[in-house]
Amino acid sequence: MAASLPAEQGVLVLGCDSVLAFDGQILGKPTDADEAVRRWRAMRGRSGVLHTGHHLTDLTSGKQAEDVGATVVHFADVSDAEIDAYVATGEPLHVAGAFTIDGLGASFVERIEGDHGNVVGLSLPLLRRLLSSFGASVPTLWRKA
Repeated sequence: MAASLPAEQGVLVLGCDSVLAFDGQILGKPTDADEAVRRWRAMRGRSGVLHTGHHLTDLTSGKQAEDVGATVVHFADVSDAEIDAYVATGEPLHVAGAFTIDGLGASFVERIEGDHGNVVGLSLPLLRRLLSSFGASVPTLWRKA
């Protein structure tokens, strides 16, 4: 995401990426369908912590700020047939932890503790805090070009 601020404040670039901490391991995207099935069989009925790193850079000044959001995700006790059907869609192969909360996998997430946006991939409250460290605010980004 690139946002233009008033000229005296520069141009900001935001980068975000997520991993799932589960069972003492850090899980990114699964390498293949078999790995996604193994993960889901291990995760079902349990919980993990989704961490999303946010890094903001002002291209004009070079100033940088970063932070990590963490949200506990409680997975449903899904059946082998549900896991196989979900993995067959291909969706879990393209996302950290092999699940989504804003797609087909949402029905397999029982609940979360924390910021929903963080699990989707962008924590807006965290972004607001990062912008504040630059002396900017969210309403600054609302202005029309």
